[in-house]
Amino acid sequence: MDSAALKVISDLKAKKYLPVYFLQGEETYYIDLIAGYIENNVLDPAERSFNQVIVYGKDSPVNVILTHARRFPMMAERQVVIVREAQDIPDLQKEAGTRLLLDYLKRPVPSTVLVFCHMHKTLDKRKELGKSIEKLIPAITFKKAYDNQLPDFVEEYVAGKGMKADGQAVLLLCESVGNDLSRMANEIDKVLIGLQKGEVITGELVMSKVGISREYNIFELQKALVNKDRLHLARMINYFESNTRKNPVIPMVAFMYSFFSKLMVASAAKASDEKELVSILRISPFAARDYSAALRKYNSKRIAENISLLKEADLKLKGVNSGSATEGEVLKELVLQLIQ
Repeated sequence: MDSAALKVISDLKAKKYLPVYFLQGEETYYIDLIAGYIENNVLDPAERSFNQVIVYGKDSPVNVILTHARRFPMMAERQVVIVREAQDIPDLQKEAGTRLLLDYLKRPVPSTVLVFCHMHKTLDKRKELGKSIEKLIPAITFKKAYDNQLPDFVEEYVAGKGMKADGQAVLLLCESVGNDLSRMANEIDKVLIGLQKGEVITGELVMSKVGISREYNIFELQKALVNKDRLHLARMINYFESNTRKNPVIPMVAFMYSFFSKLMVASAAKASDEKELVSILRISPFAARDYSAALRKYNSKRIAENISLLKEADLKLKGVNSGSATEGEVLKELVLQLIQ
């Protein structure tokens, strides 16, 4: 778990409440996690009817939010005010709204727990609110996770549900879902349906629940490219070509471009040890095996040529100099060129 999120959750569990939480950033998973914990745990169920207010930013100018925040709790020690989608507050970064909010932050009502969920982005630090807020309260920012942080997140999330995941399952989840932690949590929850505590999640189970073909998927395509396995590549290309709607080619090209771009970084750094690759490329230890193997098959010149080929294929798929070639034909030609 993100260290800042862990600290906030730990304090909340110890009933150490701040009068204001300003949660912001691209990674919305932790914002939702903290706001959800506050919503469900700070007040007893009987206290929530009169003392918990949830509003949405687009419907709530700053003065409306602060009117809620300045109320006193009814028959309870405190009240909770949660502002969802706070980035949509109409006057948040306008002069009048900024002044009102900064005045409140200087003297917040101690019996109120006010939570701002500022999703997908951070405050503009060129403006007064962005410059001043961190001097008054902790404005906690959550960045997107790096690829090499994903395995730890998956293992920790699964462990929190009383389960374990094997190495292949972790790799498949990381590579197929990416660093959207909210989506990752949803996909893991989908995999866990019907399992008993203590069971081990396998790669086969992930493929069946997440909708990944066991034999024909982007990870197998990458492995076949690494090994220059022409027969397996031919089978996969025929499979993908037969249904490009279900297997769109542009994301495949983007995936391969990312792979060879990282491979170029590793080659330039003369890294071959898997631990070095994890550190330099910020990838998972499970993915490092493919990169290590690929460096034995592709030299720097060949990697650079492949990156150029992938750029050309991407343009063709987007209609530039594509002629009458179909998506499947572009993919077939590309893969054959990549392994020359």
